[in-house]
Amino acid sequence: MKTYLLLFSLCIGHLLQANNDGTLTGTVKYNGTPIPGATIFIKSLQLGTTTDFKGHYSFKIPAGTHQVTIQAMGYETTKRTILIQKHQTKTLHLTLKETLFNLDQIVVTGTKTFKRQTNSPVIVNIIDSSTLTNVQACNLSEGLNFQPGLRVETDCQTCNYTQLRMNGLAGGYSQILINGRPIFSPLTGLYGLEQIPANMIERIEIVRGGGSALYGSSAIGGTVNVITKIPKESAYSIDYTFQSIDGKATDHVLNANGTILSQNNTAGASFFVSKRDREYYDANGDNFSELPSLKNNSFGVNLFLLPTENQKIELSLSSMYEFRYGGEMVHKAAYLTQQSEERTHNVFVGSLDYQINFNDFNSSFITYISGQKTNRDHYTGIYPDSDKDIQLHIENPPYGTSKASTLQGGVQLNHRFLKFFKGENVLTTGIEFVEDKVLDEIETYKYIIDQTTTNLGVFIQSDWEISPEFNLLTGVRADKHNLLDNFVFSPRASLLYKLKESTQFRLTWGTGFRAPQAFDADLHIAFAGGGVSRIILSPDLKEEKSSSISGSINYDKASENFIAGFTLEGFYTHLRDAFYQEPIDPDPFGDVFEKRNGDGATVKGASLELRANYNKKIQLETGITVQSSKYDTAVSYSDDLDATRTFLRAPEVYGFATLSFTPNKRFSTAINMVYTGSMDMVHLAGAPEQLQDSYVSSPTFTNIGFKTSYNMNLEELDSNIEFYAGAKNLFNQYQNDFDSGKNRDSNYIYGPNSPRSFFIGLKLSSL
Repeated sequence: MKTYLLLFSLCIGHLLQANNDGTLTGTVKYNGTPIPGATIFIKSLQLGTTTDFKGHYSFKIPAGTHQVTIQAMGYETTKRTILIQKHQTKTLHLTLKETLFNLDQIVVTGTKTFKRQTNSPVIVNIIDSSTLTNVQACNLSEGLNFQPGLRVETDCQTCNYTQLRMNGLAGGYSQILINGRPIFSPLTGLYGLEQIPANMIERIEIVRGGGSALYGSSAIGGTVNVITKIPKESAYSIDYTFQSIDGKATDHVLNANGTILSQNNTAGASFFVSKRDREYYDANGDNFSELPSLKNNSFGVNLFLLPTENQKIELSLSSMYEFRYGGEMVHKAAYLTQQSEERTHNVFVGSLDYQINFNDFNSSFITYISGQKTNRDHYTGIYPDSDKDIQLHIENPPYGTSKASTLQGGVQLNHRFLKFFKGENVLTTGIEFVEDKVLDEIETYKYIIDQTTTNLGVFIQSDWEISPEFNLLTGVRADKHNLLDNFVFSPRASLLYKLKESTQFRLTWGTGFRAPQAFDADLHIAFAGGGVSRIILSPDLKEEKSSSISGSINYDKASENFIAGFTLEGFYTHLRDAFYQEPIDPDPFGDVFEKRNGDGATVKGASLELRANYNKKIQLETGITVQSSKYDTAVSYSDDLDATRTFLRAPEVYGFATLSFTPNKRFSTAINMVYTGSMDMVHLAGAPEQLQDSYVSSPTFTNIGFKTSYNMNLEELDSNIEFYAGAKNLFNQYQNDFDSGKNRDSNYIYGPNSPRSFFIGLKLSSL
């Protein structure tokens, strides 16, 4: 309460100041379109403001001659020298130019406030929509491999659920946000990475490691913030892609986008529609799929309204339907097949944000509410062998239902102190509440997860620019989780040192926790040895805590037409009471694993990212991560195998590369590569090829793809038509030792998520 009173009094004091002698006012535009959020400041006076949602600004300054600096995301920084007289109102209208290189975008995820990348004390990486287009990503899952430290893996041979690993840590350690809101529930996380279509995404912001503590529980490995498309100008696009998977299966994807803006730019809407139909694919000829069939239908809208120049309302709504089937490839009801998984998902996501700026746009108040609801009907089963078991199976097949919902609401207050010990400080504080409900039940297996979790989080953060060279970010978050007796405090601190314009050094430390609850992978039911395996929670399970530290150097050297740079980052995370899965006595339906606390674990490593861009015609980005993930004390994965300290499915080396060539506006080619190093896995017995449990070290994979496009302007229709074609996994680097038959170990899957595929497509869009 004292913090709020102090902040309020400072804001009021700021409003009462009347020492300025003149007023500088005007607009900031690009090609006649207003630019909201542009910053206008006078560095020598430590005075400034930002443009409102109509591109307008106004603030008081002392009489005299001053240099004014204007900055905005995606535009060149502009400087103007002005002379203002006492009591004069001076008008300065500005038109900005687009930047040649887009390496200093405005980001929000690292600090919960808008910040230029080079000024952010926390490293924030960006995957933009052009990258998703160049790698021909159909959904979020296919686009996340193209940043250092990120790896998307497929974890089930039958249903193909995916999870994101960040810096060697499994999916449950990563917080996935949509427009800054944690509405990816434990159930949604199982298949949600594939359910979010790429044409819904404007960009993806990534914060690796514990520096993202402001987002609460599960942000130990890092945070991925999916930012959906927002209206910028009236436009449309329609895109159809046909894909042939190894010549054995087809994949059809139809996407459409449209945006509408009012004449005065005070309201707008952005729409997306996506439809996908993929056949199942059999890699080893046993008539059981390695890629399930998919039918996806998604649509949504983002709306904004500006009631006044300093207020903004944003509404986002989306609906996603998915039917997924994997297993025996026959035209029968799922319960009559030898082995299969069938899923029908209906997902609804919505959010509403309100923001008001005041105090010459140096203060803002934000309130928000968001939610997600998922209904799922599912079947997971194996057809028995004996007549008696067959009769029981037919009378009571293992169909199940799932219901999940997430509700979040909160408020946030930001205030910028323009004179804070000769520097500038942005203070951010807020409160948010999150409720997750998951009911997942299969009566036949006597399996049920009925989990309700609530979390009340309070956070405060100081983003202090001590000098042009030094920036110190400090903050703490306090969480009260209903499964824990006390508040959990998660402090963090980040220091940024800027050496000239080209080099930034960063050092970050933070803590985090994971509550003793079921996460994504715990909800997955796997096949092995003719039965199903499930995960239960130990009654003694307690929270897992982490402490992380990372350091980095970022360098970019630019000339008139060329820019090149690198980022080198080292990371270290220690987990206390780390979660692991211990095999316990099986039951009549198959294997049972209990989620327990171990002594601890350590994840450490380094990432190197290289980038270069010549005149926006040739662009290269590549990154490699080297890491080690080990438990402090060996853990057991099977009664027949020795315990091991090694994390499973955690390769010591992995990386990516993208190269794009755009010699002119008509032609472009993009080449991409994902490298996955060897990793340790458990292979459970049951299939004809696997007679006993064993540890397996997977081979390495280099997955190369390309896309070539040709554009034609249809000026009479004010439109552009694009033809494109390409390949994914060109050299067919795909797993070649899948289990066969109904008794296969469905978790024994690794490497690229699909075999060699060729695609061709057509896109019609506005100029």
